Amino acid sequence: MTTSRLDDTRVCPPTTVKAVTPGRPQPLGATPDATGVNFAVYSERATSVDLLLFDHCTDERPSHVITLDPQRNRSFHFWHCHVEGLQPGQVYAYRMDGPSHTRELGTRFNHRKVLLDPYARANTNELWDRVHAIGPEDNCAYSMRSMVVDLHSYDWEGDEPLRTPLADTVIYEMHVRGLTASPTSGSEHPGTFSAVVDKIPYLKELGVTAVELLPVFDFDDRQVLRTGPDGRRLHNYWGYDSFGFFAPHTGYCATPHLATHITEFRDMVKELHKAGIEVILDVVFNHTSEGNEHGPTISFRGQANEVYYHLWPEDRRHYMDFTGCGNAVNANHPAVAKFIIECLEYWVTEHHVDGFRFDLASELSRGAEGYEMDVPPVLWGIELSSVLAETKIIAEPWDGGGLYQVGRFPGKRWSQWNGPFRDDVRRFVRGDGGLVGAVASRIGGSRDLFHKDGELPTNSINFVTCHDGFTLNDLVSYDHKHNHANGEANADGAHENFSWNCGVEGPTDDPEIDRLRVRQIKNLAAILLLSRGVPMLLAGDEFRNSQNGNNNAYCQDNELSWLDWDQADKETEVRAFFQRMIALRKRYGALHEAAFFTGRRNARDLPDVEWHGVELGKPGWEDTEARVLSYTLAGFGDDPDLHVILNMFHLGLDFELPRIPGRRWARVVDTSYGEGQDVLPGGREAALERTDVYHANGRSVVVLVSVPRSDDGEQ
Repeated sequence: MTTSRLDDTRVCPPTTVKAVTPGRPQPLGATPDATGVNFAVYSERATSVDLLLFDHCTDERPSHVITLDPQRNRSFHFWHCHVEGLQPGQVYAYRMDGPSHTRELGTRFNHRKVLLDPYARANTNELWDRVHAIGPEDNCAYSMRSMVVDLHSYDWEGDEPLRTPLADTVIYEMHVRGLTASPTSGSEHPGTFSAVVDKIPYLKELGVTAVELLPVFDFDDRQVLRTGPDGRRLHNYWGYDSFGFFAPHTGYCATPHLATHITEFRDMVKELHKAGIEVILDVVFNHTSEGNEHGPTISFRGQANEVYYHLWPEDRRHYMDFTGCGNAVNANHPAVAKFIIECLEYWVTEHHVDGFRFDLASELSRGAEGYEMDVPPVLWGIELSSVLAETKIIAEPWDGGGLYQVGRFPGKRWSQWNGPFRDDVRRFVRGDGGLVGAVASRIGGSRDLFHKDGELPTNSINFVTCHDGFTLNDLVSYDHKHNHANGEANADGAHENFSWNCGVEGPTDDPEIDRLRVRQIKNLAAILLLSRGVPMLLAGDEFRNSQNGNNNAYCQDNELSWLDWDQADKETEVRAFFQRMIALRKRYGALHEAAFFTGRRNARDLPDVEWHGVELGKPGWEDTEARVLSYTLAGFGDDPDLHVILNMFHLGLDFELPRIPGRRWARVVDTSYGEGQDVLPGGREAALERTDVYHANGRSVVVLVSVPRSDDGEQ
């Protein structure tokens, strides 16, 4: 765990209040200008608002308290003032009071609680103690505070969002801290935005086009969830518990005591862009860190609790919970929708972010009473925002309250995490029968899910693993989850993972089992990268990162979750396989078309796809025991034709090959081969000795490419 820290080098500007004028109600937040700072905050029902100014982050009491006059400093729902003399770096917070009719109105005003600015661009947590934010007592000496930030002094060096087409995108999901927290990373500032920059050469060599960062909005990494069986205190590691939505997480900054939050984040984005790598943020607008009625007061609860959260109509003291985290954000209230959309637009305009993945996004489609809306304003507002028009928007299309919207998520251009892709491919590769029809659909971009309303394969984010669940190595090494380290008696995490341990639970010294596991990893990765849609990889899968069978490591800020870079140096075979498969996907247009198969034919009169089994034209759609699938992809323009064989049967089988006049088949991928031969680089394909069949070893994926014959004869 990292937190902000203070030393004598921190330079705080003097808190100089020359004059206080009414200021402006927009924009919300703290906006510095040539003469001072404009403060604006939303609260419809507050009856009094105090602006607190602190000389230093660690001061227990403010040096100045500015009480806003409802007649001069309020415009409808917004409280505001301009303080002449203040500068960027100023530390501030709020206190509010108002009606306490919690049961009837849902308000939770408490003037004794210090509140963060929801629009703050940076926060400090040197004094933060979560316990003191719970209950009615004054918590000023233990509170977080916000900081005024100058957004306009940074040199972007001409940087802009990259706008990589979705069809050409390969996503690498990673945790900012987990990427480099291990001493094996060799980073000077491990676990920070700055350390991500150290790994850019690695990411570029791997070939990914985008990193998807687990939450980087400010969250409470000091909260102790429980003590693990080994006596270690367990904290919120993943970060799915935001409170500062406009602020980079303090714990990911190398020098937060110097108020470098914005600069460090921007430096990371700029350097990733120089390498051609986009930045997608995993954002959590479905709930906040304030939890239920027993949680802390941080900002929203003390300013407009009845607006920001879904509350039970019969007794508004209690929170609806569609997230499993204690509360649910009332995202389609106009003020909350404004907050969410302005937040997203801020990260795009001010930080050049390329896209967003929305955690439990279906919660954002719920109306005031908690029911699903046909046309949720916030989701359509995001889709139709001109500022976000070229930004990738990705939904996790379900929530914790049972709403499941894969293939029917509101809007048209939203990409969606494709849970059926994960489950069907996992089951197929482990050897379950009767799945060839479903797998064919997944490979083709999940037309069955996305075509009916005019969507495209790029609406599907294909993945086999993600942060939530087994790593790829654990998927082929464990039949059961092993989450005892989480301190919840192994009751947490998904119970059904569609995994197979290849014969032994956990680590093994048996070389045959280990070779089979490597092959299964290759099979899963190959099918992912051969499928239409947008592939997403989990960081560390490319070098067999393991979490010892833990499929819910949300609280493991330690070696269990941190990537081991010594392992990356050791697992060269799997790592090279990933690199070459990503390159192969980019090389052949048929693998990343932004359209569904339609039957159109190429110059050689081949349809865009033909499905087969062991025999040509017989894919076995109705065979409940079928464990094999093959198919031919037509190449258009200068692209060659491809033939793919998926043999998930445990024995080797001979697969009939199609004949193409003037062409012959050459092997480019065979996952049963060892390092250096499993994926061959372009121009070094291996010509087949036989032209009529290919013997695919048991549990293997094969890709053949058609190349011109040296004569005009047919195969």
